[in-house]
Amino acid sequence: MNPASDVLVIGAGISGLATAWWLQSSGRRVTVIEAASRAGGTIGTLRDSGFLIETGPNSTLETSPLIAQMLEQTGTIAGRIYANPAAKNRFILRGGMLLPLPMSPPEFLGTRLFSAGAKLGLLRELFVARSSPDSEETVAQFVRRRLGTEFLDYAINPFVAGVYAGDPERLSVRAAFPRLFEIEQQYGSLIRGQIQGARERRKEVSKQAAPMLSFGDGMQTLTDGVAARIGDLRLGTRATGIARGDAGWEVNAVGLQGALTLRAKTVVLATPAAAAAQLMRTHAKFASDALGDIPYPPVASIASAYARADVAHALDGFGFLVPKKEQRRILGTIFSSTLFGNRAPDGMVLLTTFVGGMRQPELARLDEAAIAALVQEELGSLLGVRSAPQRIWVTRWKHAIPQYTLGHLSRMAAIENAERALPGLFFCANYRGGISVADCIESSRAAADRVARCLGRTDSGQR
Repeated sequence: MNPASDVLVIGAGISGLATAWWLQSSGRRVTVIEAASRAGGTIGTLRDSGFLIETGPNSTLETSPLIAQMLEQTGTIAGRIYANPAAKNRFILRGGMLLPLPMSPPEFLGTRLFSAGAKLGLLRELFVARSSPDSEETVAQFVRRRLGTEFLDYAINPFVAGVYAGDPERLSVRAAFPRLFEIEQQYGSLIRGQIQGARERRKEVSKQAAPMLSFGDGMQTLTDGVAARIGDLRLGTRATGIARGDAGWEVNAVGLQGALTLRAKTVVLATPAAAAAQLMRTHAKFASDALGDIPYPPVASIASAYARADVAHALDGFGFLVPKKEQRRILGTIFSSTLFGNRAPDGMVLLTTFVGGMRQPELARLDEAAIAALVQEELGSLLGVRSAPQRIWVTRWKHAIPQYTLGHLSRMAAIENAERALPGLFFCANYRGGISVADCIESSRAAADRVARCLGRTDSGQR
């Protein structure tokens, strides 16, 4: 029996949707199945009483032309908005005070965020030997060795919490922040790389220089726009098993009408690691075990609405991050109504706070009332909030962000081995190639290219 589809994508988060879109737009017959009742995965937007709440990612960086290309092709580019210039400030908590993160050499010399000793000690980084190209360090080990403990505590630790909800003592620098490792290997020094690599960076869009974007109606605009253009998208359909067929792959699933079997020449697993591990158990146990070893800590996202007059802080920035050393109960807060317009009614502000992660997973497992109460207490202390929130929305993710811990590169090697051993089966999710929305879009294009090579390029696929 001939397969009904060229490609069956399992999972309709941004990775799965984007992979399906690239393949469909090149002329391939694509089917996408998704266990949930809506597409989008962790990307979700809620409108309530004039507020716009992001229940997942609040924004993405325009790091590649692929992003604008996808927005153009899917008709979502008209809704694209860029971050407010007033949101360029980022604050770090130190000694109970929110201090701006220095963004230039003069600001660095004048900041109170780092001690004079730490600033002077930074000069030693020029003389620290590079690590072995085969070594694997944690982010914490790398930063202590090159920059010292104070920079780890008050720059890298909060940054890692903000990006991964992670712990620098466990993340692999080569897997989580490969560019840092590459700079050390190429230049022998981060400072030397910053200076000598300036010309190279002007030729590409770095994450530091890339503009931050969202949409007037929220990030779900992106996934809704892509999903609406997928010709065969089946929601409420959960894959229960996969098997090799005579002409490709067969996927057993349970849908709204009961059990069904779908056939395709190729399959893309675009699910979180645990779900992919289950589907791979009988085909490649080594890959299944590797996927099962990827931790996903719980995270709670809490959106709080206040009258502007009830918040003492100027909210003149992106938000603030909290170092572990400060011993607080939140990871940080985004000033959502400063970052993008149309997030709160006039005279109101919207703040989005994150709780849990690898640092304090137990807090993200509290009931919603307890989480809301601790956030209110922390914001009262740190931002001078003088009243209870007028509205509060709590979203809890039991398994939030994949952690690129030590051994992650070996786990990804196991995935690559599985792809070679099982022709026509591919993996694309945010545990591979980066966790951000932009990373997922770029990874999805690479995955689509691998699928296309497997299928063999047709005339329609070359257009």
